Amino acid sequence: MGHLREVFAAIVILVFGALSVHGQTISDGDDWSMPSWVQASPGTGFYSEEIAPAFEVHVRSVDVSWRQLNPAQGVYSTSTTGAAQGMNFPSLADQLADQSPFWMRIWASGVDWAPEWVVAECGITQSWPDYDDQEHLPIWDSCVWGHLMNLYRHFFIDQNLRADPRFRFIYVPGAFTWCEFDFEIIDAAAGDGLTFPTFNTWFQQAMIDMVEIFNGENTSTADDYSHKLVFTGEDYPWSRWDELDDLLARDAVSAGLGIRNGITELSNFHLSHIPAYGTTIAADGHMVTDESWQLFDGKRVIGTENECYNDCGFSTTDPYYAVKMSNLKALQMRVNWLYVYPGPSYMATYPEHWEWVRLSLGQSASTSPDAWVALREAEDRYWLEDDSHTWPNKPWVRNLERWLVHSDVAPDGQSRRGTDVRTGVLDPDNGTAYEGRRTDIAGGQDFLYFFVDEGFVSGEAPAMGIKVTFVDTGTSNWRVEYLSTAGMTQTPSVSNTDSGTVKTATFTVSDAVFSAGLTEGADFRIYCGGAEDLEVRFVRLIKLSSSVIFADGFESGDTGAWSSSTQ
Repeated sequence: MGHLREVFAAIVILVFGALSVHGQTISDGDDWSMPSWVQASPGTGFYSEEIAPAFEVHVRSVDVSWRQLNPAQGVYSTSTTGAAQGMNFPSLADQLADQSPFWMRIWASGVDWAPEWVVAECGITQSWPDYDDQEHLPIWDSCVWGHLMNLYRHFFIDQNLRADPRFRFIYVPGAFTWCEFDFEIIDAAAGDGLTFPTFNTWFQQAMIDMVEIFNGENTSTADDYSHKLVFTGEDYPWSRWDELDDLLARDAVSAGLGIRNGITELSNFHLSHIPAYGTTIAADGHMVTDESWQLFDGKRVIGTENECYNDCGFSTTDPYYAVKMSNLKALQMRVNWLYVYPGPSYMATYPEHWEWVRLSLGQSASTSPDAWVALREAEDRYWLEDDSHTWPNKPWVRNLERWLVHSDVAPDGQSRRGTDVRTGVLDPDNGTAYEGRRTDIAGGQDFLYFFVDEGFVSGEAPAMGIKVTFVDTGTSNWRVEYLSTAGMTQTPSVSNTDSGTVKTATFTVSDAVFSAGLTEGADFRIYCGGAEDLEVRFVRLIKLSSSVIFADGFESGDTGAWSSSTQ
């Protein structure tokens, strides 16, 4: 094993040239570079209304209304055109003639989307308007739902559309505005007498109905495709039922569906305590993700949409910040499918960042090339008015973390808020965020401590990259410290130049041992000496080899080349 380590270290020196085993380089701005061996995780990617290969968007939408597919009772059509939400839809046959991969929406709940015969057959006399003044039917009505499920049986079982290899996923249940299952219509119906027990009885069975149809309504597992179902509701919806409906999205996932959120652009709001995504706010204010949560089975869709920055009623003078934070939020949520619109999503403007996002989608701790933490403190203003979940420093939430955690540690690692203060980005609901964390040398706090998830790497590791994005203020000297087989080891020091800009320092190490051997079980730390504090914004730990290394063995892999692209 020792011989292999020496060979691997030599390869690292050969590939990286000036980067020695404990090398260090400094670049301007954020650094999103990945080793060249990294590939996108299978079954993940960007999706949109139309494909855009130049931006790696290869999955288009197929949109049809219930009315166009089912114009008369017992009659199903693939040649009829349709419309919904101000859009005109070609026939299903025409849309499926395109051989490219697709995702799907069946627009079902609108009075103008559903077949007229359903209203008459089911005796529906009441509907409710959404914010676009579209009227919606009670999709929870057993007669309405039964006819919609008959449509599903015809196309997804009888015609076996669910098995089409081009078919990636479908938004369900097909309600309400933009096929997003928010509670605006449901709440209006509740005001007219709909009770939660009645609704919940329908909801729980409705999730089962869709799963059973996509699994063929049989006992065989060979034709199960329920992982293609994507529930479009969310944790803690706004309604008059208060806590009764808080966990319906979690229930949908428990029934076997995937899930999608449509508003991660507001990266601080309503997205911290999200049981449907396996993430909860712990007592220390950190978001903790249960990696064993059934959603992470490697097949289901975990989706969100990031395209509204200077669009959809939002505006910002700093789109890079808004794009970056919404994508960090999406990745912290373990998203594997991300809706984008290349122009409004600023994909051409920030290509290095978007490529990093693409390569990160759907990775697990064991397959991910990097683990990272965005050091920050932000308020989730949703929790100012909801006491169903609480923690000591509510509503403040610490960091965005993905298999790498920064925690305050006594006696010498208690950090302070960063100096970059952002308030109401895109919308007042997004609250205030303090980006970065600082040492407090005057108070005897010289260190920032970091903890590596054992699922990412543990024990003796091969060559690793450590990227520290920091604010270059003052003239402090700082370094990374970690345990190696030789004991406490230090990287070369970085001397700040007081430029006032954000920079990224990259360290390459080949002898780290991630054994939780530092204070309170930390794996490595940043030390800042002297009289001036260090402010850190973002830290990434990167596997420079394609091998996954654990404490019980060493295996060399493809090192590839490691570029240094910045934004």
